[in-house]
Amino acid sequence: MGVPLAAGGGIGTIILVLAALFFGFDPGVILQSDAPQPGREAPAPARQDDVTDFVSVVLADTEDTWRAVFRDMNREYEDPRLVLFSGAVQSACGIAGAAVGPFYCPGDHKLYLDLDFFRALRTRFGAPGDFAQAYVVAHEVGHHVQTLLGTADRSRGAARGGDRAGARGLSVRQELQADCFAGVWAHHAQQSRNILDEGDVEEALGAAAAIGDDRLQRQAQGRVAPESFTHGTSAQRVRWFTRGFESGAVDQCDTFRAAEL
Repeated sequence: MGVPLAAGGGIGTIILVLAALFFGFDPGVILQSDAPQPGREAPAPARQDDVTDFVSVVLADTEDTWRAVFRDMNREYEDPRLVLFSGAVQSACGIAGAAVGPFYCPGDHKLYLDLDFFRALRTRFGAPGDFAQAYVVAHEVGHHVQTLLGTADRSRGAARGGDRAGARGLSVRQELQADCFAGVWAHHAQQSRNILDEGDVEEALGAAAAIGDDRLQRQAQGRVAPESFTHGTSAQRVRWFTRGFESGAVDQCDTFRAAEL
């Protein structure tokens, strides 16, 4: 997932970054394996602040939830690994630079969370609040759940086969399913641990609406191009998070078979 944290670059670059803005965009699509190697493979030490602590707490809570959900499905949940970074980071999916925010890499089962993005989420994209940040983490974990369940292979297979239009369509369904899985986590966390305060769900929905493809494209270029969507509209993202939150059921998140998104 890419986030423009500084001005500059051509309009094509801006649009590409905005299209890859949020939650689980496979960085292999925009990061080339022959990109210049950084001076070191380990990410620069992340600044320790309240965001770091909060992200760790949310991730631990998602692990509790998904272990229980997988156990009910007679499956075993594998915890993802967390990498916090600022600036640039090396992953099994490629090198993520300044234009890439939080993302999940299926190649190493790691969540890469750019701390600078969480600040931008609040100040630049107008989605403040702790639960807006929790939504980011839960969405990335949703991509990990997809990897464990095998559903993520569909869109990657289309991309490898050169079917760009099909890959974009499947990418939207994959992203919306991760939104739904984020809602499933919030449902179970609330039922089991009563984690939500008044206004928390609204913060998550506000974040979902802020990063819909239609809204981002309208802001970047003054028009909407549905054929280039990769993540879904604001309304779709809100709808699927809500569906997961209200049902708490993984089987209610099958965006790949949904007749209408």
